[in-house]
Amino acid sequence: MRHRPPQHRRWLATLALSALVAGSAIWWYLPETSVLPPESKTAKAPALVLFADADINPPAVSSDASPTDTRTTVVEVASRTPASLGPDPYAASLKGTDIDGALKADSQGKLIVDLETRDFFDYFLNTVGEVSPDQALEQIRTLAMTSLPPKAAAEAMALLDQYLQYKQEALAVQATPLDPSRQNDPNYRLEMLEKAFIDLKLVRQGVFSPDAHQAFFGLEEAYGEYTLATLGIAARTDLSAEAKTSMVAWHRDQLPSQLQQTERHLLASTEKNRHRIATIDAAESPEAAGQKLMAQGMSPDAAASVTDYLQERATFDARYQHYEAALDHLRDSGLTDTDVAAQQARLLNQHFPDQKQQTWARLKMLGSN
Repeated sequence: MRHRPPQHRRWLATLALSALVAGSAIWWYLPETSVLPPESKTAKAPALVLFADADINPPAVSSDASPTDTRTTVVEVASRTPASLGPDPYAASLKGTDIDGALKADSQGKLIVDLETRDFFDYFLNTVGEVSPDQALEQIRTLAMTSLPPKAAAEAMALLDQYLQYKQEALAVQATPLDPSRQNDPNYRLEMLEKAFIDLKLVRQGVFSPDAHQAFFGLEEAYGEYTLATLGIAARTDLSAEAKTSMVAWHRDQLPSQLQQTERHLLASTEKNRHRIATIDAAESPEAAGQKLMAQGMSPDAAASVTDYLQERATFDARYQHYEAALDHLRDSGLTDTDVAAQQARLLNQHFPDQKQQTWARLKMLGSN
């Protein structure tokens, strides 16, 4: 069975900001000054980050690596909730999926609180809207009561109440209005991010016990602190690029070991992708790009996919030039706006026979407006 992708674990990009607020819908431009070494830059424009309607964690790491907190601890599991709801789950979106996370109890009948606990809660809470809140909560309660000792089940339900309280209080963090006159100021944006991070951390500390707070949010907050530090370094004008790189490396070394490994892997992947992008840009043809990528170690199948895609884009670009010329001629024909819109749809179908290329054309037109 497949895992349902957890909504609260979304790695956005190497330059993207880990979530510092929950439930916000604000677009932020990160500072244009990169904190990465020059050879690690891949973007040609400031990174754009959306805080979506969910908590977003740092890069996903194995829950097994941090059973109780961000340190490695081995806890014997005596009982746990099942891995699946079976072939006919209560919500259609869960069909064919394994349950993300689990509720677990130790040999003393106590609840084991770790990231899997939060994953388990979110697996069911994320179906609210598709089903009623009562239905989702009843599924959690039933599995806790039937799978765990009474003490652990009661602890799980008490922790669920705290988690729901936290979700509610976290909404107040997102409600903080921005000053429209300052929202384009990078220093103001950083200030608001730092305030949101602190406010959200205070909410968590007020709702959860220290152990539960660390288990649920320890990695997320460690990555949030690292990200804020790197943004602050990027915004400084008194440092050289070399100094910034060294300071970011120091902050990276303060991350928990799981996140250090993930962050270094992302940097290595970024460097490899930078070389591949440069290879594609410098190649005189799609076929030549594929050959050079294979010479760099890319598998033949992957290189063939790149070649096919580049050929498809080249075909699209040629068609788009003809389409744009025909569209300009149409606009100069003196037809009414209504007639132009109708003819434009005809031209789109004429020049782009498949739906994918029509979508590309629409996106390119939007980008040029």
